[in-house]
Amino acid sequence: MASHRSDFAVLLRAWRDRLSPADAGFTMTDGRRAPGLRREELAQLAGLSVDYVLRLEQGRAKNPSAQVVGALSRALQLTRAERDRLYRSAGLLPPQDGTVSTHVPPGVQRLVARLGDVPIGVFTADWSLVWWNTTWSALHGDPAVLPTAERNLARALFGNGAAHASMLPVRSERGQDAFAESIVADLKDAVSRYPGDAQLDRLVRELREISDAFAHHWATRTAAAQHTTDRKTIRHPEIGDILLDCDVLIVPGADLRMVTYTAATGSSGAGKLDLLRVTGGRTATALP
Repeated sequence: MASHRSDFAVLLRAWRDRLSPADAGFTMTDGRRAPGLRREELAQLAGLSVDYVLRLEQGRAKNPSAQVVGALSRALQLTRAERDRLYRSAGLLPPQDGTVSTHVPPGVQRLVARLGDVPIGVFTADWSLVWWNTTWSALHGDPAVLPTAERNLARALFGNGAAHASMLPVRSERGQDAFAESIVADLKDAVSRYPGDAQLDRLVRELREISDAFAHHWATRTAAAQHTTDRKTIRHPEIGDILLDCDVLIVPGADLRMVTYTAATGSSGAGKLDLLRVTGGRTATALP
């Protein structure tokens, strides 16, 4: 086990030094001593404390959880093979085939980071949010303030926890019922493709128990359209109502959804997005 911890610490430091700050969405400055990420930046991306990352790199923190290793893998933009190596170095089994993948390919992460003018969030097949850029946080609030399990759109819509409590008021042009039906339809599709995923099964069972609306949509036999595109009015606590086009882009081969919000040049929505980018929307705390 001591060897595992040593290998984990070495890999963590090496891969942090390798990752360009620009590829992770940070601004390059002349004062940087090394080309890689700072420890504080890795902690921010992974949603961990700087002290905990330091203890991991020094081999003093024992037995990081699969959740922590997964967050670090995404933050470090590891390939699948590298991700699996990091899991094994922590004494854990890598994620198995047949379950909903939370792996975000490095190219997708670089794209999200570099398209900083557009709010982008990356979701898994069960609508868990696993990656986002700073403009997304400015629009919806920083997802890092929520427990990892609560960063889920279905929980935001139908749950009774932190995700639901922090969700900003959103009006869908398609109608809220149609939007809700489409999310449930996506979950049904995910269950059919990942029947052995215990976490997905728990999510569905939990929402069926606590939400009459979810249970109703789940029991409906009529096929609903999957969530792909919409126009939404988001009520931001600082900026007010923002009308934006919402598009869902499928990432081939990764079973991920990239959700983007844009507005036509010169529109009120574009002006408010510009304002959000300047102010950072720091007082908002919400999930879309």
